[in-house]
Amino acid sequence: MMNYSALKSWHKSHKVAALKGRYITINDIQPLLDELPTLFTVEVLGYSVENRPISKITFGTGPITVLGWSQMHGNESTTTKALFDIFKWFETNSATDAANNLLNACTFIMVPMLNPDGAAAYTRVNANQIDLNRDAQDLTQPESIILRDLYTNLKPDYCLNLHGQRTIFGVGDPAKSAIISFLSPSQDELRTVTQSRKIGMALIADMNEMLQEFIPNCVGRYDDGFNINCVGDTLQHKNIPTVLFEAGHYPEDYDREETRSYMFLSLIRIFESIILLKSKKNASSNPYFTIPENKKCFFDYLIRSIELPGFGVVDMAIQYEEKLENGVLNFIPKIHQIGDLKEFKGHLEIDFDGKSPLNKEDFDWKEGVIIEEIQTNSGLPTTFSLKRNNLL
Repeated sequence: MMNYSALKSWHKSHKVAALKGRYITINDIQPLLDELPTLFTVEVLGYSVENRPISKITFGTGPITVLGWSQMHGNESTTTKALFDIFKWFETNSATDAANNLLNACTFIMVPMLNPDGAAAYTRVNANQIDLNRDAQDLTQPESIILRDLYTNLKPDYCLNLHGQRTIFGVGDPAKSAIISFLSPSQDELRTVTQSRKIGMALIADMNEMLQEFIPNCVGRYDDGFNINCVGDTLQHKNIPTVLFEAGHYPEDYDREETRSYMFLSLIRIFESIILLKSKKNASSNPYFTIPENKKCFFDYLIRSIELPGFGVVDMAIQYEEKLENGVLNFIPKIHQIGDLKEFKGHLEIDFDGKSPLNKEDFDWKEGVIIEEIQTNSGLPTTFSLKRNNLL
């Protein structure tokens, strides 16, 4: 196995600088696709509802076929950034044994942006307001058909379904932020641990082992409820080992740049693990089930023991609404819940210790209201800002 501490250092200084933040569109990646060296073959597979190109990148010449796709949900861009970092790593290390071992063992086919219309609008759905990850059976959308045709023609040995998850997910007890989560999807209603699932589970366990060195107790296991309309479940149902990646929230990293590095490491690791999985029949599911399940237990901001008019002393949760305005992604702080929230955690917290805000009578304290700052009593800053830029 490679030296992953050295890989992380490489990534910090060599990641693709042109891609940053959360709002990544076809306009950001197309110049990078155009500049890829001859190690990579770029081919347009088809076009989205709004006629944006959907491309695949092929590299490697080995007998094991690995298919991956990112931004099936347009507002989940962290794995797209990580894919271009992967391309750069292979490009700059193509003369090394580490890269050549992978390139000689595998043929990689990556679709970095399956939903370019959703990416442009910063939405989960495509231009027809369809969730492509619920369209695997009906195949009502051109993007869904492009992916179906791709895996049908390729007959891949492995599939990598690359996503991002919300800040609400935590893992463990006491809970920590679920920075990276994985799933080996079910392929039937009974969630049977089939051979195909076992292979995915073994690969995930190997990635988890590596990640524990960097983000201990911050790796989660996604719920494996079966839904044949989901792409991963459909592929697993076809006995193609499929791994779902979910890029989550690293503390104070709303641009997901730290998470990006761990996704980069995870992709390198699964590539290594695939070629080291000598006997698929011996794949074990046991280590996979030691990874704790994700749970919805976090808010972006949690204000403890604040006295509010009409409520008394309560907890107040703030959640950011991610809103695209004039091409700029803004994080709008809104009151999400007021009450007894002791079972929850905040990525950032402050304890009012029973005190009331100075502006308590001048504000509409209710769920859904935008709240950018709180004027506070003695012992706390005069004005407590909830704007994202002030939090970092």
